[in-house]
Amino acid sequence: MRILLQRADGKEAAWISDFRDLLPEAEIVFWREGESFAPCDYAVVWQPPATMLPVLSEVKAIFNTGAGVDALLKFGDALPAHVPLVRLDDAGMGVQMAEYVSHAVLRHFRRFDDYEAQGRAGIWQPLPAFDKGDFPVGVLGMGVLGTRVLDALAQFEFPLRGWSRSQKHVDGVQCYAGEEGLEAFLRGTRVLVCMLPLTPDTHNLLDRARLSMLLPGAYIINVARGAHLAEPDLLTLIRSGHIAGATLDVFRNEPLPQQHPFWQEPRITITPHISAATLRRESVAQIAAKMRHLHAGDSVAGIVNRLQGY
Repeated sequence: MRILLQRADGKEAAWISDFRDLLPEAEIVFWREGESFAPCDYAVVWQPPATMLPVLSEVKAIFNTGAGVDALLKFGDALPAHVPLVRLDDAGMGVQMAEYVSHAVLRHFRRFDDYEAQGRAGIWQPLPAFDKGDFPVGVLGMGVLGTRVLDALAQFEFPLRGWSRSQKHVDGVQCYAGEEGLEAFLRGTRVLVCMLPLTPDTHNLLDRARLSMLLPGAYIINVARGAHLAEPDLLTLIRSGHIAGATLDVFRNEPLPQQHPFWQEPRITITPHISAATLRRESVAQIAAKMRHLHAGDSVAGIVNRLQGY
């Protein structure tokens, strides 16, 4: 078995070491621009350049070291259609997402941002508490990671809502589906958590019209992709008071440019795309297991439906 490894971040040494530990029967080859390679069985990639596409057409499957595959699907028809594209199912990202989103929800609900501001000003003043019954939390995207977040939030007894492309049923969650269910989902949501894959259908989904459907005083948490959110529309609605604030981990341009107005808006909390890092060892173990299954002629989970975009 020959595996072609590519990393946009240049951190290939540790990945190669883990593959050699967990898949000792395989030969690991690292892709470099301009070099030629003997045919490989599988490719393991993260944000590959367009120049790699001819090599990818020769493998039996392409493994993406992340949950989102938009960096691959952007190549469209240039990405070889006959080669299965396999994403990570979780590999340790679910618990990280649950931690991040739970923290953001609780920080807003318990008014810790307001108490921090009072503390800096030397003010000792209890603030009126929010009523949990008036704080429905809605998760856009009920895949593996979205469901893990809903499971975590259930422990805090918030009213929970979820939206997905096709109908799903989760105990304790009011579920909505499809275009016809999106408006009803938004109109009953006060804290909106975006966990959708980025596809042509979800690009700019959270624009002024849809954000205005949220309950007054709504709060936005985006841990998916920056392109889901119309950034100027969010600022407009925060300044109007319809939206109370946001915690944003992803942006259209990363790193977020220093001149971006989000930096000057105190009601927006910014983190540098850290809500869920790919855990290398767990990811390699999952990929290695799937490669062995494929090599034996068995099916595997996580094959991307390119029409759906995930």
